[in-house]
Amino acid sequence: MMKSNFEIKINKEIRDYTESIFFGLSLRQSIFSIIACAIACGLYFLFKERFGTEVTSWLCMLGAAPFTAFGFIKFQGMYTEDIVKMAISSFALSTRNLINAPFNLYYEILEPVIKQSRKESIVHDKKLRKIEKAQQRKNKSA
Repeated sequence: MMKSNFEIKINKEIRDYTESIFFGLSLRQSIFSIIACAIACGLYFLFKERFGTEVTSWLCMLGAAPFTAFGFIKFQGMYTEDIVKMAISSFALSTRNLINAPFNLYYEILEPVIKQSRKESIVHDKKLRKIEKAQQRKNKSA
């Protein structure tokens, strides 16, 4: 049997796989690219006579930018619309004050044991002090 010399490349993270549809773009990127181009062309023909070429070109870029972002930006597994939803819900809708207060779980669990050992150590310390005073008195009288 002969070995074939071709190799199939597989992404290290299989969930990140996207199928290339048009010029190496995924279906989502292709759709939003077409929408962005259509918006830019529409803005160009609408404002070319009113504002001139330079201002119109900036308007075209600003008009196409949101649709481009929707197609291409992906952060921590979320697309742009998910990021916008999360930003609105976390910044605008949630108005509670967050207080950073330290919380020691181990102390909360072991608090009774710690208090008991402190009480025992105080009693033990009192007994030690009494013994030490008695020894000091013996040493002075001797």
